[in-house]
Amino acid sequence: MAGQLHKTKGIVLRSVKYGETSLVVTIFTELFGIQSYLVNGVRTSTKKGSGKANLFQPAAILDLVVYHNELKNLNRIREFKWSYLYQHIFSDVRKNAVALFMVELLTKCLKQPEANPDLFHFAEDAFLHLDQAGDAITANFPLFFAIQLPVFFGFRITDNYSEKNSFLDLHEGKFKTQQPMHPHFLEGKQAEITSHLLKVMQPEELETIRLNHEFRRSLLFAFENYYALHLQDFGTLKTLPVLRELLS
Repeated sequence: MAGQLHKTKGIVLRSVKYGETSLVVTIFTELFGIQSYLVNGVRTSTKKGSGKANLFQPAAILDLVVYHNELKNLNRIREFKWSYLYQHIFSDVRKNAVALFMVELLTKCLKQPEANPDLFHFAEDAFLHLDQAGDAITANFPLFFAIQLPVFFGFRITDNYSEKNSFLDLHEGKFKTQQPMHPHFLEGKQAEITSHLLKVMQPEELETIRLNHEFRRSLLFAFENYYALHLQDFGTLKTLPVLRELLS
């Protein structure tokens, strides 16, 4: 029983070679959340199959026709094509590093295969903005994405920052008047910039947030720590060291 056919959009999170010509791909779909699919014959050496594996690069946004059976861990894709063909993400080294960071963050947060259309649209919109973004926006994009994503997983930071509430308690996810008793907090400019980032509604606004490379690096590290405190088995982000180098 292959399951019913459905049309859905999907964002590719990872693909692993399987057998001689196939791939097992993990895709965040609009209809079913995170899913795994077996895609046959996309890695053949013939002209017909050679270009198809390219569609399953991480961050690719695809239009799919998929078989869906709740009881199967691995379903199949009947049809696939680009939903949006990036102009820069696959060719620009910096943008690609940011996109892979976003993909890794999504993958670590998405544990269960359940629909989350609001999150899907946020992620899709973010990748589209990143593709078109200028340098200043691209540099701040990982911070923006990392601070907005928790909204969809129930551990968003409350933006109650003020001159009085100037310590961000990463355990509690809110700003406080006094320095917490544990080491997981931000203060000074780091707390203030986090509050600015929480207020950003559209990526274009990131252009006005002027930060240097070292500051960005330390803030990204703090945000990684925030995720680790709130998500079980989060571990560390493999894409972060690469990103830190490239955003210099």
